[in-house]
Amino acid sequence: MIARVRRSLDEKDKGFTLIELLVVVIIIGILSAIAIPVFMNQRKKAVDAAIKGDLKNVATVIESYYTDNGKYPTALNVSGTTVTLTDGAATGAITDTARISQGNGLNSYAVSTTTGGFCFRVTNASSTEPTNGFFYASSAGGVMAKGTSACPA
Repeated sequence: MIARVRRSLDEKDKGFTLIELLVVVIIIGILSAIAIPVFMNQRKKAVDAAIKGDLKNVATVIESYYTDNGKYPTALNVSGTTVTLTDGAATGAITDTARISQGNGLNSYAVSTTTGGFCFRVTNASSTEPTNGFFYASSAGGVMAKGTSACPA
Protein backbone atom coordinates (compact mmCIF):
# COMPACT_ATOMS: atom_id res chain seq x y z
CA MET A 1 0.00 0.00 0.00
CA ILE A 2 2.74 2.45 0.99
CA ALA A 3 4.78 1.39 -2.00
CA ARG A 4 1.83 2.10 -4.28
CA VAL A 5 1.32 5.56 -2.79
CA ARG A 6 5.05 6.29 -3.08
CA ARG A 7 5.08 5.08 -6.68
CA SER A 8 2.04 7.23 -7.55
CA LEU A 9 3.74 10.25 -6.00
CA ASP A 10 6.87 9.55 -7.99
CA GLU A 11 4.92 9.10 -11.21
CA LYS A 12 2.81 12.20 -10.44
CA ASP A 13 -0.55 10.46 -11.00
CA LYS A 14 -3.31 13.00 -11.44
CA GLY A 15 -7.04 12.70 -10.84
CA PHE A 16 -9.51 11.78 -8.14
CA THR A 17 -9.97 8.44 -6.49
CA LEU A 18 -13.30 6.66 -6.59
CA ILE A 19 -13.80 7.34 -2.85
CA GLU A 20 -13.28 11.08 -3.32
CA LEU A 21 -15.83 11.16 -6.12
CA LEU A 22 -18.29 9.15 -4.05
CA VAL A 23 -17.97 11.58 -1.12
CA VAL A 24 -18.66 14.54 -3.44
CA VAL A 25 -21.75 12.83 -4.89
CA ILE A 26 -23.06 12.10 -1.38
CA ILE A 27 -22.55 15.73 -0.31
CA ILE A 28 -24.40 16.98 -3.40
CA GLY A 29 -27.25 14.55 -2.64
CA ILE A 30 -27.54 15.79 0.95
CA LEU A 31 -27.57 19.44 -0.15
CA SER A 32 -30.26 18.80 -2.76
CA ALA A 33 -32.37 16.88 -0.24
CA ILE A 34 -32.33 19.97 1.95
CA ALA A 35 -32.74 22.61 -0.78
CA ILE A 36 -35.56 21.14 -2.88
CA PRO A 37 -38.26 21.10 -0.13
CA VAL A 38 -37.29 24.63 0.90
CA PHE A 39 -37.62 25.80 -2.70
CA MET A 40 -41.03 24.13 -3.11
CA ASN A 41 -42.31 25.82 0.06
CA GLN A 42 -41.17 29.22 -1.26
CA ARG A 43 -43.13 28.65 -4.49
CA LYS A 44 -46.30 27.98 -2.50
CA LYS A 45 -45.72 31.10 -0.42
CA ALA A 46 -45.39 33.10 -3.65
CA VAL A 47 -48.72 31.67 -4.86
CA ASP A 48 -50.35 32.67 -1.56
CA ALA A 49 -48.92 36.19 -1.88
CA ALA A 50 -50.34 36.45 -5.42
CA ILE A 51 -53.76 35.33 -4.14
CA LYS A 52 -53.71 37.94 -1.36
CA GLY A 53 -52.66 40.62 -3.85
CA ASP A 54 -55.55 39.66 -6.12
CA LEU A 55 -57.95 39.77 -3.16
CA LYS A 56 -56.95 43.35 -2.37
CA ASN A 57 -57.01 44.39 -6.03
CA VAL A 58 -60.53 43.06 -6.64
CA ALA A 59 -61.75 44.45 -3.29
CA THR A 60 -60.45 47.91 -4.25
CA VAL A 61 -62.32 47.76 -7.56
CA ILE A 62 -65.50 46.59 -5.78
CA GLU A 63 -65.26 49.48 -3.29
CA SER A 64 -64.64 51.90 -6.17
CA TYR A 65 -67.73 50.48 -7.89
CA TYR A 66 -69.70 51.08 -4.67
CA THR A 67 -68.44 54.66 -4.44
CA ASP A 68 -69.41 55.37 -8.07
CA ASN A 69 -72.80 53.60 -8.06
CA GLY A 70 -74.03 53.59 -4.46
CA LYS A 71 -74.34 49.80 -4.38
CA TYR A 72 -72.16 46.71 -4.63
CA PRO A 73 -72.12 44.73 -7.89
CA THR A 74 -74.48 41.77 -7.95
CA ALA A 75 -72.12 39.51 -9.90
CA LEU A 76 -68.45 38.93 -10.63
CA ASN A 77 -67.71 37.13 -13.89
CA VAL A 78 -64.23 35.78 -14.63
CA SER A 79 -62.83 35.39 -18.14
CA GLY A 80 -59.14 34.47 -18.12
CA THR A 81 -57.46 37.08 -15.93
CA THR A 82 -60.24 39.68 -16.23
CA VAL A 83 -62.97 39.99 -13.61
CA THR A 84 -66.08 41.89 -14.74
CA LEU A 85 -68.31 43.45 -12.09
CA THR A 86 -71.97 43.95 -13.06
CA ASP A 87 -75.13 45.10 -11.36
CA GLY A 88 -77.29 42.57 -13.19
CA ALA A 89 -79.69 45.14 -14.65
CA ALA A 90 -81.20 44.07 -17.95
CA THR A 91 -80.75 47.48 -19.55
CA GLY A 92 -78.01 50.00 -18.93
CA ALA A 93 -75.96 47.57 -16.88
CA ILE A 94 -73.07 49.22 -15.04
CA THR A 95 -69.82 47.30 -15.43
CA ASP A 96 -66.27 47.63 -14.18
CA THR A 97 -63.24 45.34 -14.49
CA ALA A 98 -60.39 44.07 -12.34
CA ARG A 99 -57.42 41.80 -13.08
CA ILE A 100 -56.28 38.63 -11.32
CA SER A 101 -53.03 36.69 -11.69
CA GLN A 102 -52.68 33.89 -14.23
CA GLY A 103 -53.75 30.58 -12.66
CA ASN A 104 -55.93 32.16 -9.98
CA GLY A 105 -59.70 31.78 -9.95
CA LEU A 106 -62.39 33.86 -8.27
CA ASN A 107 -65.52 32.37 -6.77
CA SER A 108 -68.00 32.50 -3.88
CA TYR A 109 -68.91 36.19 -4.31
CA ALA A 110 -71.76 37.34 -2.10
CA VAL A 111 -73.21 40.65 -0.94
CA SER A 112 -74.45 40.52 2.65
CA THR A 113 -77.72 42.25 3.47
CA THR A 114 -77.07 41.94 7.21
CA THR A 115 -73.56 43.44 7.35
CA GLY A 116 -73.85 45.65 4.27
CA GLY A 117 -70.56 44.30 2.94
CA PHE A 118 -69.30 41.72 0.50
CA CYS A 119 -67.24 38.54 0.54
CA PHE A 120 -65.44 36.52 -2.12
CA ARG A 121 -62.69 33.93 -2.50
CA VAL A 122 -59.65 33.71 -4.78
CA THR A 123 -58.25 30.20 -5.32
CA ASN A 124 -55.24 28.51 -6.87
CA ALA A 125 -54.53 24.77 -6.88
CA SER A 126 -50.92 25.43 -5.77
CA SER A 127 -51.90 27.30 -2.59
CA THR A 128 -50.74 26.10 0.84
CA GLU A 129 -54.26 26.56 2.16
CA PRO A 130 -56.40 23.41 2.56
CA THR A 131 -59.23 25.23 0.73
CA ASN A 132 -56.79 26.24 -2.09
CA GLY A 133 -57.37 29.94 -1.49
CA PHE A 134 -58.27 32.82 0.78
CA PHE A 135 -61.48 34.71 1.54
CA TYR A 136 -61.91 38.48 1.62
CA ALA A 137 -64.75 39.86 3.74
CA SER A 138 -65.24 43.62 3.87
CA SER A 139 -67.25 43.35 7.09
CA ALA A 140 -64.39 41.44 8.78
CA GLY A 141 -61.72 43.93 7.77
CA GLY A 142 -60.29 42.28 4.67
CA VAL A 143 -58.37 39.06 4.11
CA MET A 144 -59.76 36.36 6.38
CA ALA A 145 -57.55 34.33 8.70
CA LYS A 146 -55.79 31.23 7.41
CA GLY A 147 -58.04 28.18 7.47
CA THR A 148 -61.30 30.08 6.92
CA SER A 149 -63.66 27.87 4.94
CA ALA A 150 -66.62 30.17 4.23
CA CYS A 151 -67.75 33.77 4.05
CA PRO A 152 -69.19 35.15 7.30
CA ALA A 153 -72.96 35.60 7.40
